[in-house]
Amino acid sequence: MTFRTFIVLCCMFLSATAWAVAPFTIKDIRVEGAQRIEAGTIFSYLPLKVGDSVTPEKSAAAIKSLYDTGFFADVKLEQDGDVLVVVVLERPSIYHVDINGAKSFNKDQLRDALKSIGIAESRIYDKSLLDKAEKELKRQYLSKGKYSAQVTTTVTPMTRNRVSLTFNIVEGEVAHIREITIVGAKAFPEKVLQDQLQLNTPDWFSWYTKNDQYSKQKLSGDLETLRSYYQDRGYLEFAVDSTQVSISPDKQDIYITINITEGQQYKVSEVKLAGQFVVPEEELRKLVTLKPGDIFSREKVTTSSKAISDRLANDGYSFANINATPEINKENRTAAFTFVIDPGRRVYVRHVNIFGNTTTRDEVVRREVRQLEGGWYSIQKVNRSKERIDRLGFFSEVTVDSPPVPGTTDQVDVNFTVVERQTGSVQVGAGYSSAEKVVLSAGITQNNLFGSGNSISLNVNSGAITRTYSLSYTNPYWTDEGIGRSWTLYDTTMNTTFLTGVSPYMTRTLGGGMHLAVPLSETNAYSVGLGFESTAISVVSNSPIQYLDFVNQFGDTAKTIKADVGFSKDSRDSVIFPMKGMNQRYSLEMGLPGADLKYYRATVNEQLLTPVSNDTTVSLSGQFGYGNGYNGMPLPFFKNFFAGGVDSVRGYFTGSLGPHTFDIVGNTLNLGGNKLITGSAEYLFPMPGMRNDHSFRLSTFVDAGNVFGGGEPVSFGQLRYSSGVALSWYSPMGPLKFSYAVPIRAQPFDNIERLQFQLGSTF
Repeated sequence: MTFRTFIVLCCMFLSATAWAVAPFTIKDIRVEGAQRIEAGTIFSYLPLKVGDSVTPEKSAAAIKSLYDTGFFADVKLEQDGDVLVVVVLERPSIYHVDINGAKSFNKDQLRDALKSIGIAESRIYDKSLLDKAEKELKRQYLSKGKYSAQVTTTVTPMTRNRVSLTFNIVEGEVAHIREITIVGAKAFPEKVLQDQLQLNTPDWFSWYTKNDQYSKQKLSGDLETLRSYYQDRGYLEFAVDSTQVSISPDKQDIYITINITEGQQYKVSEVKLAGQFVVPEEELRKLVTLKPGDIFSREKVTTSSKAISDRLANDGYSFANINATPEINKENRTAAFTFVIDPGRRVYVRHVNIFGNTTTRDEVVRREVRQLEGGWYSIQKVNRSKERIDRLGFFSEVTVDSPPVPGTTDQVDVNFTVVERQTGSVQVGAGYSSAEKVVLSAGITQNNLFGSGNSISLNVNSGAITRTYSLSYTNPYWTDEGIGRSWTLYDTTMNTTFLTGVSPYMTRTLGGGMHLAVPLSETNAYSVGLGFESTAISVVSNSPIQYLDFVNQFGDTAKTIKADVGFSKDSRDSVIFPMKGMNQRYSLEMGLPGADLKYYRATVNEQLLTPVSNDTTVSLSGQFGYGNGYNGMPLPFFKNFFAGGVDSVRGYFTGSLGPHTFDIVGNTLNLGGNKLITGSAEYLFPMPGMRNDHSFRLSTFVDAGNVFGGGEPVSFGQLRYSSGVALSWYSPMGPLKFSYAVPIRAQPFDNIERLQFQLGSTF
């Protein structure tokens, strides 16, 4: 029995005693003692009214009803002739809640936490809630790893029966994990097991990952990771016996001990399939990666079950249940597995729903969906839809689920839930070399204009050599069939006349054009384009003879009717951080008859991504180009290929590789060429300690390439090489790329640029 209940019962008893002597009929009701609460509010809770006859039972019920409101510390009923007098003592109300000393949290966050337990401005003050409030604030700080946080409360009386509450917080320091011990590990070194855990002791990246701060949820995840690690290596009976988490007396250091039993390593003796086969058994058997003689692997069991389930789901059996039943022989340390197949009912899709797209129009997402409403449910089509939505680049996260329709046994809804990200960006690039010094570039791009899926971009390059202004607009669904159309206008100036080591000339090109992109399949498309450009060419006395001869022969102004065709095949799983797939691009650009310049340029770009593990991949890429003139014209020198730079052969300044000549004082002048070959082998992996954060990615690479001039054969012995490390980070300010490369086989006239980076900012 609580104290409050005891008081109410006592009041009921006293009331009953009092009213047993002289019951009366109420002629009027008067309220005394109320300060903030209106009499009308009290009347609304009082179960007595004028004309009622007062009895002990009714008076007891009235007192209880007013107590239950929580507004009053005391309630009494008195008689003044035929008038019922309700005497109340109000509880204080909270006038103001102040929080001092909070640095790790926004004060509004803490106020919301207090409000959840009843402490807030204008609420009735209940002293019993203060202890809960202090515990709640401490709990908030425990979630931040601040175990030494202290909270004290000051209650200040105010006028009109109000109080002011002040919570004084001493946050203390964050407690860090100092040691993680795994007891019972024999098959694997303890350090190897510790590396599998998300929680760890402080390292260089702890300031960002916070993985050196204890979290019960993270520890639970780590225990499951540890279990998976053992069971994927044959330890079928692995078990976590217990965990102990202790903290030092000063509450600054945390020690975690994990006690495990490894058990014996098991091999697979037999694999069988049983159940109902709605798909040929041989086809399903090929999906099972677990083979007799293999060391048991829980991952292979799970993968095989999922592969069978997905195959059945492609034919509409989305509720298929696949159970892998083991038969364990402890004496021989073997296990036989039977995959029992229950396909369930065949289902079809009632509705396809899109959630989370507050900016992006519904049809922009829906046109990427390959699963049709009313059709049989296909996991392959659903996954392809998810991949296409993700490849739009408008969303930071895309998830899909297929809940059954209530009241049915053969229908599901397919729900795509997206989390939108900023699709506008201001790109800023910078580099440094002995030739151009600081090079700056900027661009403004909106890839999802007004949520339409259309993109518009304005790019500006203010380098010492080049200055470019370009404006482009793209509608990827110009027609309902998915034909895209883009327009481009550009003004490009190239000026190398004052730079040492660069062939001196200047061009200014004004142009524009239109392109159509025509899809052939889910991954293949071709493009066609037509445009016009006018180029003004300026040379100086110390320009290379090749440049002077071109201007003398063909003039200092050149007009071009430019056409191009291309083919692309992109099967990558992501356009931001791809892990697998291919990206192939082939293009041919031509200066058509009827204008001044008659030339062609063909380029081939290939990239292959092959996963090595769940979070690492190898990227092999190459670029090849060839160009020439026709009808008696050479390839214009300003259409030459160039190599070197952050998107080519890293470690060499942009455009610095290839044929060169010398000016009258012996300086190297780069000319470019009509043949290009570059390649790169790159191993991409997550930042150490940040496996689950896909915004960071490190890589090691080897680049190679060069440019060769007309009449000069391609010589692999003349290729330049570099090796180094790179970082890609999708930061809150936008995408950032950083690389440091060491040139290999560099020649004395090569222009070296080891450090290169590019930074963007989103809006």
